[in-house]
Amino acid sequence: MTLNPRFVLSALGVAFTAYLGLGWPWWDDGFDAPWTVTVFAVALYLVTSWICIFWEGRRERPAPEEPEDPAIAGSGGRVDEDTSTVAVQSFMTSGVSGPTVAPAWVAALALVTAAVLPSLIWANVDVAARQLPYATWTIGAIGALMTIVVVRRRPVVACIGIVLLGLQGALWIGLVPTLSLGLVGSAMWTAVAQLLMWSTDRASRESMQLERLQRAASEWLASQAGRQRERRVQVRRALAVAGPVLTRTIAAGGDLAPHEREMARLAEGRLRDELRGRRLLDDDVRGVLEAARQRGANVTVLDEGGLDGVGERELRVVRAELAEVLRNARSERIYIRTAPHDTIAVTVVGRSRADGEDTVDLWQEIALPSREH
Repeated sequence: MTLNPRFVLSALGVAFTAYLGLGWPWWDDGFDAPWTVTVFAVALYLVTSWICIFWEGRRERPAPEEPEDPAIAGSGGRVDEDTSTVAVQSFMTSGVSGPTVAPAWVAALALVTAAVLPSLIWANVDVAARQLPYATWTIGAIGALMTIVVVRRRPVVACIGIVLLGLQGALWIGLVPTLSLGLVGSAMWTAVAQLLMWSTDRASRESMQLERLQRAASEWLASQAGRQRERRVQVRRALAVAGPVLTRTIAAGGDLAPHEREMARLAEGRLRDELRGRRLLDDDVRGVLEAARQRGANVTVLDEGGLDGVGERELRVVRAELAEVLRNARSERIYIRTAPHDTIAVTVVGRSRADGEDTVDLWQEIALPSREH
């Protein structure tokens, strides 16, 4: 069974405030405060404390994150362009599992209680009894309340509350007795609470950063594994395409017959196509490329990322149109190129020599199907 951190903190807060509010020795001899005042003071303190503990507030404003490690980012890990806007939610100190920022009216209620409660008690007891436990319980009680306010991320309000408590104590019983009867401890509680919040927030940010670095490293390793698989596939295809020709070339010592040289040229073209423009290829495109080379054309296929993010259905449309363009092409040199563009998927350019001049006799742009629909 896993305990919710917020549940544990809330239970401790309720138990401690209940002890301070109800456990003070009101039964001691000499207690002379009116019961109505006492009941009102205790009720005000408990209600305020428990509202500060349980009233849900807004989530803490996300803190900016540090950029990812450049070494990992440069190795293939995915990094957001603007990491300063990434939300950092501390598991232990904000959100569902921890304290949220107290609403302004809750903080104001706590401050009013700190400003009213000690004077209310001291004003209703004799001067000689103002340093007795049943009259000074408010010093520790307000200290605990301000500690809760700090945990609810209102440290300025807590500091003001401690100052108000000290001023009231100095006014009613003197500064030295106030310090000796609990003001120092109350101030220390709030200070330690703030230090703990800072330390847990820092630990949470570092934990989140470590998690991001681990995620980036995992993504990099996954990408490397994918590239290795892709390279193995390409090597197998290269061996299937060029293996027989290479074997024949080695066996013949490079002395190939004319038809064997033609086979080597075609195999080289097929291999280049597989390595440079695999996403453009299917059986129809491979067939028309082979036919173009067999009639003597010099064909260059180059994919520079223009088809990244294009789905398989859209790729089939692009390949079908490319095959149709190449089937009708009669150019001596054909260049097929993809590049990142908003509307164009593939550009086909054909050049031939006519009357001693090099002219463009084919220019075809194939649009991105996803943009058309």
